[in-house]
Amino acid sequence: MTPYRLNRLFQPESGRSLAVAVDHGMPGEPDLLEGIEDMEAVIDVLVSAEPDALLLTPGQAELLQRHVGRAKPALVLRVDTGNVFGREVPDQPASWMYNDPVGMDVRRDAACVIVNLQDSPGQPSLREACVQNIMRLRGECDRAGMPMMIEPVPMAPNTAGYDVHRDAERLRGLVRQATELGADLIKCDPLPEKADFERVVRAARVPVLVRGGGRISDEEILRVTAEVLEAGATGLVYGRNVIQHDDPAAMTHALAALVHEHATADEALARLA
Repeated sequence: MTPYRLNRLFQPESGRSLAVAVDHGMPGEPDLLEGIEDMEAVIDVLVSAEPDALLLTPGQAELLQRHVGRAKPALVLRVDTGNVFGREVPDQPASWMYNDPVGMDVRRDAACVIVNLQDSPGQPSLREACVQNIMRLRGECDRAGMPMMIEPVPMAPNTAGYDVHRDAERLRGLVRQATELGADLIKCDPLPEKADFERVVRAARVPVLVRGGGRISDEEILRVTAEVLEAGATGLVYGRNVIQHDDPAAMTHALAALVHEHATADEALARLA
């Protein structure tokens, strides 16, 4: 993969990236809309906070791309969705991808495409569908020189909603599969033990960006962030811990201090005071 588009995601001084995910409306679940009901206002606030990238869906990307100026965040475009985010466990879990995913990326001036690699115990068809999406997408990305980010997610067994099972071995296996399938970047969960996450980073071989998951306290998210960066993460793709915060811009600045300035968790927390 040529670095041209990837260069738009990373700051040259730190070699790291801070992205904010605002793709939570894609599954069609009302519980995921907290903090993003007014997308136009949300995007305006985030653009002014100057993260390195925003993760958006095709239907919302123009809210970012209509902003002018060189400082606006790069676009990471979500090109798949599924039915595993609701309140009930689906009889047939599925993952669907657009017919022209990379063409959509190019027309929206995206710097990267993102796709899921989900695994739910006892439901092998979900992982199969994700792998098929990725294999098709890799070829299209190669033809256009488009970086592909893969999001490996080990789902908790027999539970409804976006319930993630933070099992170190399952995550390591999925992350490695993502690399083998051709990921240029990986977005995955943190792990409770630093040594376990270091093994995930080694297995990946490509840059690993950490996802934040559900909303937790400011102190906890900043502590976890400092730990994963120390363990080798190349950056963050945080959603609800930014967009559901009372001050999304201030949280973005606090996270940027950790990612790009090598601040401590306490120093970053002071940015929120």
